[in-house]
Amino acid sequence: MSKLTHLDADGNAVMVDVSEKDMTERSATACGSVFMEPATLKLIGDKGVKKGDVLSVAQLAGIMGAKRTPDLIPLCHSLSLTSVKVDLTCNPDRNAVEIEATCKLKGKTGVEMEALMAVSVAALTIYDMCKAVDRGMRLSDIRLVHKKGGKSGVFDARDD
Repeated sequence: MSKLTHLDADGNAVMVDVSEKDMTERSATACGSVFMEPATLKLIGDKGVKKGDVLSVAQLAGIMGAKRTPDLIPLCHSLSLTSVKVDLTCNPDRNAVEIEATCKLKGKTGVEMEALMAVSVAALTIYDMCKAVDRGMRLSDIRLVHKKGGKSGVFDARDD
Protein backbone atom coordinates (compact mmCIF):
# COMPACT_ATOMS: atom_id res chain seq x y z
CA MET A 1 0.00 0.00 0.00
CA SER A 2 1.29 3.47 -0.87
CA LYS A 3 1.95 5.92 1.92
CA LEU A 4 0.41 9.37 2.10
CA THR A 5 2.81 11.95 0.66
CA HIS A 6 1.55 14.90 2.68
CA LEU A 7 2.53 13.41 6.06
CA ASP A 8 6.03 13.19 7.53
CA ALA A 9 7.31 10.26 9.62
CA ASP A 10 5.68 11.74 12.73
CA GLY A 11 2.29 12.22 11.06
CA ASN A 12 2.62 15.98 10.63
CA ALA A 13 1.19 17.69 7.54
CA VAL A 14 3.88 18.80 5.08
CA MET A 15 4.04 20.24 1.60
CA VAL A 16 5.69 17.67 -0.67
CA ASP A 17 9.24 18.65 -1.68
CA VAL A 18 9.30 18.63 -5.49
CA SER A 19 12.71 20.28 -5.90
CA GLU A 20 14.34 17.11 -7.24
CA LYS A 21 11.51 16.22 -9.66
CA ASP A 22 11.90 16.66 -13.40
CA MET A 23 9.96 19.34 -15.28
CA THR A 24 7.40 17.61 -17.49
CA GLU A 25 4.26 18.57 -19.34
CA ARG A 26 1.30 17.74 -17.14
CA SER A 27 -2.45 17.92 -17.56
CA ALA A 28 -5.53 16.93 -15.63
CA THR A 29 -9.23 16.84 -16.44
CA ALA A 30 -12.03 16.79 -13.90
CA CYS A 31 -15.78 16.77 -14.33
CA GLY A 32 -18.98 17.10 -12.34
CA SER A 33 -22.67 17.87 -12.60
CA VAL A 34 -25.22 20.22 -11.10
CA PHE A 35 -28.66 18.60 -11.07
CA MET A 36 -31.72 20.85 -10.97
CA GLU A 37 -35.38 21.23 -11.83
CA PRO A 38 -36.12 21.23 -15.59
CA ALA A 39 -37.45 24.80 -15.33
CA THR A 40 -34.15 25.96 -13.82
CA LEU A 41 -32.16 24.35 -16.63
CA LYS A 42 -34.43 26.06 -19.15
CA LEU A 43 -33.87 29.44 -17.46
CA ILE A 44 -30.11 28.90 -17.72
CA GLY A 45 -30.32 27.88 -21.37
CA ASP A 46 -32.59 30.84 -22.20
CA LYS A 47 -30.27 33.22 -20.29
CA GLY A 48 -33.27 34.18 -18.17
CA VAL A 49 -31.59 34.17 -14.74
CA LYS A 50 -31.73 37.67 -13.21
CA LYS A 51 -28.10 37.56 -12.04
CA GLY A 52 -26.86 37.14 -15.63
CA ASP A 53 -25.50 34.54 -18.05
CA VAL A 54 -24.98 31.61 -15.68
CA LEU A 55 -22.77 29.53 -17.98
CA SER A 56 -20.41 32.41 -18.84
CA VAL A 57 -20.06 33.52 -15.24
CA ALA A 58 -19.52 29.92 -14.03
CA GLN A 59 -16.89 29.38 -16.73
CA LEU A 60 -14.94 32.45 -15.58
CA ALA A 61 -15.38 31.46 -11.93
CA GLY A 62 -13.98 28.00 -12.70
CA ILE A 63 -10.90 29.49 -14.36
CA MET A 64 -10.39 31.82 -11.39
CA GLY A 65 -10.86 28.90 -9.00
CA ALA A 66 -8.13 26.88 -10.70
CA LYS A 67 -5.75 29.84 -10.42
CA ARG A 68 -6.52 30.30 -6.71
CA THR A 69 -6.23 26.63 -5.66
CA PRO A 70 -3.16 27.06 -3.40
CA ASP A 71 -4.98 29.85 -1.55
CA LEU A 72 -7.66 27.38 -0.41
CA ILE A 73 -5.99 23.96 -0.31
CA PRO A 74 -3.24 24.34 2.32
CA LEU A 75 -0.59 21.94 0.98
CA CYS A 76 -0.94 22.69 -2.75
CA HIS A 77 2.00 24.25 -4.56
CA SER A 78 1.64 27.58 -6.34
CA LEU A 79 1.75 26.69 -10.01
CA SER A 80 2.27 28.56 -13.27
CA LEU A 81 -0.69 27.22 -15.20
CA THR A 82 -0.33 27.47 -18.96
CA SER A 83 -3.95 26.65 -19.76
CA VAL A 84 -7.28 26.36 -17.97
CA LYS A 85 -10.29 25.33 -20.03
CA VAL A 86 -13.76 25.04 -18.48
CA ASP A 87 -16.67 23.75 -20.55
CA LEU A 88 -20.29 23.79 -19.36
CA THR A 89 -23.13 22.04 -21.17
CA CYS A 90 -26.85 21.96 -20.44
CA ASN A 91 -28.06 18.35 -20.54
CA PRO A 92 -31.87 18.25 -20.55
CA ASP A 93 -31.89 14.42 -20.50
CA ARG A 94 -30.32 14.54 -17.02
CA ASN A 95 -31.70 17.94 -15.90
CA ALA A 96 -28.12 18.96 -15.27
CA VAL A 97 -25.34 21.29 -16.22
CA GLU A 98 -22.30 19.14 -17.02
CA ILE A 99 -18.93 20.70 -16.21
CA GLU A 100 -15.50 19.64 -17.50
CA ALA A 101 -12.24 21.42 -16.70
CA THR A 102 -8.75 20.76 -18.03
CA CYS A 103 -5.62 22.37 -16.59
CA LYS A 104 -2.13 22.22 -18.10
CA LEU A 105 1.40 23.27 -17.23
CA LYS A 106 5.04 22.37 -17.60
CA GLY A 107 6.30 21.78 -14.09
CA LYS A 108 7.34 19.50 -11.26
CA THR A 109 3.94 18.64 -9.85
CA GLY A 110 0.51 17.78 -11.20
CA VAL A 111 -2.59 19.89 -11.72
CA GLU A 112 -5.29 17.52 -10.47
CA MET A 113 -6.34 19.82 -7.63
CA GLU A 114 -6.60 22.79 -9.98
CA ALA A 115 -8.90 20.88 -12.34
CA LEU A 116 -11.04 19.69 -9.42
CA MET A 117 -11.17 23.20 -8.00
CA ALA A 118 -12.25 24.62 -11.37
CA VAL A 119 -15.19 22.21 -11.55
CA SER A 120 -16.14 22.80 -7.91
CA VAL A 121 -16.11 26.59 -8.16
CA ALA A 122 -18.05 26.53 -11.44
CA ALA A 123 -20.67 24.27 -9.81
CA LEU A 124 -20.91 26.49 -6.73
CA THR A 125 -21.33 29.53 -8.97
CA ILE A 126 -24.24 27.87 -10.78
CA TYR A 127 -25.83 27.15 -7.41
CA ASP A 128 -25.28 30.71 -6.21
CA MET A 129 -26.74 32.27 -9.34
CA CYS A 130 -29.81 30.00 -9.42
CA LYS A 131 -30.61 29.39 -5.74
CA ALA A 132 -33.41 31.97 -5.75
CA VAL A 133 -35.43 29.73 -8.08
CA ASP A 134 -34.15 26.25 -7.09
CA ARG A 135 -32.66 25.62 -3.65
CA GLY A 136 -32.80 21.87 -4.24
CA MET A 137 -29.99 21.81 -6.81
CA ARG A 138 -27.44 19.06 -6.20
CA LEU A 139 -23.71 19.21 -6.95
CA SER A 140 -22.60 15.69 -7.81
CA ASP A 141 -19.93 13.40 -9.20
CA ILE A 142 -17.02 15.86 -9.00
CA ARG A 143 -14.04 13.70 -9.85
CA LEU A 144 -10.74 13.40 -11.66
CA VAL A 145 -11.24 11.65 -14.99
CA HIS A 146 -7.83 11.99 -16.64
CA LYS A 147 -4.28 12.98 -15.81
CA LYS A 148 -0.97 12.64 -17.58
CA GLY A 149 2.61 13.62 -17.02
CA GLY A 150 5.06 13.03 -14.26
CA LYS A 151 6.44 9.81 -12.85
CA SER A 152 3.07 8.15 -12.27
CA GLY A 153 2.12 8.36 -15.95
CA VAL A 154 -1.44 8.33 -17.25
CA PHE A 155 -4.61 7.91 -15.22
CA ASP A 156 -7.86 7.59 -17.16
CA ALA A 157 -11.24 6.98 -15.54
CA ARG A 158 -13.49 8.36 -18.31
CA ASP A 159 -15.18 4.99 -18.86
CA ASP A 160 -15.77 4.25 -15.15
